[in-house]
Amino acid sequence: MSKLNVVRTDIALPPEAQLTFVRKFLFECFEGFTEDDNKKWRRFWTALAKKEPGEMALIEMVFPRSGPFHKRHMKIEQVVFDAQERFTDFDMFLDWMKIGAGWVVWVPGPKGGIVPLVRSISYAKADENEFQEFHAKVMAFLRGPHAANYLWPHLKGIWANEMMNTILQEFNE
Repeated sequence: MSKLNVVRTDIALPPEAQLTFVRKFLFECFEGFTEDDNKKWRRFWTALAKKEPGEMALIEMVFPRSGPFHKRHMKIEQVVFDAQERFTDFDMFLDWMKIGAGWVVWVPGPKGGIVPLVRSISYAKADENEFQEFHAKVMAFLRGPHAANYLWPHLKGIWANEMMNTILQEFNE
């Protein structure tokens, strides 16, 4: 789920002629899927327009996940896992990759230090926009200076990177 905070600025609303254009754009170019959705869509924009300067609104949006993109990403993970030499447990490999990609929340650890907890990429926790962001971070991590050398300890430098490149190029990554 994508979340964003918006705040009403102190700039006055535009003149009625411009508002007519805005309404045409919002309510004729976009509409709710059902009549009930249409009512909610209009109420949403009405509520935003009624905000006083300085008032905030938290907007949560869910963009349905692309099945083909999700499957492709999962296939990349599986192929890298199958080719690597460090992990025997797929879930540990995924956690390592999420930590390396920075897909974490930092929390106080049991002894006072800060430790990473991996974030979920479930359909309920990561919509299409967040999953695209996750994918980009994972690809950057896998192509970065650490992942290949760690996954193939017997290969050094350019040879480890070449192994990763060979795998990722199969997917045009």
